Amino acid sequence: MGQELLNRGVKPYGTLWGASALHNKKYHSTVVKTHLDFINAGAQVIVTNSFGSRKRRLIENGLVKEYKKLNTIAGKLAKTAVCKSKKKILIAGSLPPQNFTYFADIGKDLQFIKDGFKSQARILYPYVDFFYLDVMSSLKECLIGLKAIRQFNKKILVGIHIRNKGLLPSGEKFITVAKKIEKFKPIGIIASCVSVEDLIMVMKDAKKLKTPFGFKINAFEHIPPGWKPDSNNPKVQLGKRKDLTPKKFYKICKILKSKGAKIIGGCCEITPKHIKTLKNLV
Repeated sequence: MGQELLNRGVKPYGTLWGASALHNKKYHSTVVKTHLDFINAGAQVIVTNSFGSRKRRLIENGLVKEYKKLNTIAGKLAKTAVCKSKKKILIAGSLPPQNFTYFADIGKDLQFIKDGFKSQARILYPYVDFFYLDVMSSLKECLIGLKAIRQFNKKILVGIHIRNKGLLPSGEKFITVAKKIEKFKPIGIIASCVSVEDLIMVMKDAKKLKTPFGFKINAFEHIPPGWKPDSNNPKVQLGKRKDLTPKKFYKICKILKSKGAKIIGGCCEITPKHIKTLKNLV
């Protein structure tokens, strides 16, 4: 969602990324239109634009007083889009890493991390059908998030980030982390914001899971180990793949579905045109 908003002309405010469109009221209609374009392309689930409105990013941008306001707006705009579509669409409440994205080290203040997941979930709760732990980079981060939000009694989808031959940034094996997460009975476990190449590395192990498995592919060229993606536009540093066309995206998803993937979607730099091709898979 964040990259698509920047590609549509949203000017980033500091390191807020997609949340810049929440901070600046003139972009609210762009958020709704983007949600609607994905819905009209065939998406059955949309994700709230709350990835950049985590507390840490608001603190570093001097906007922590707007924390509740911005996350509320993210929930309301997603709800508005679903109402306008007049379709039965589910809303996933994005709960991002409460420290850095793609980064295994969550810092020493674990209470801050726990409170971040819990408070963001509490704000999004009225607007979403389930929570989505979005791009987790270690088992520790997953467990803190799961324990922090289970009190809300909403279903949870867990998104694990993998790279470097199918390992998490923490160096842990995907299957090891996924099996421990299964004990919390999530509605699904997905490889989140991953390259096609890294995703293929874990598909064999994914078949061992009892929980529905899937993925959200990104179209970045490369995410270097240890990179902290809190620049105003990650694409400037990570680049965009030219080979992942909508047609190729469809072919890849078709293959992965045949290998057992149940949850199929796109992440950074995947557009409504990509999602539209998936209608033929349903």
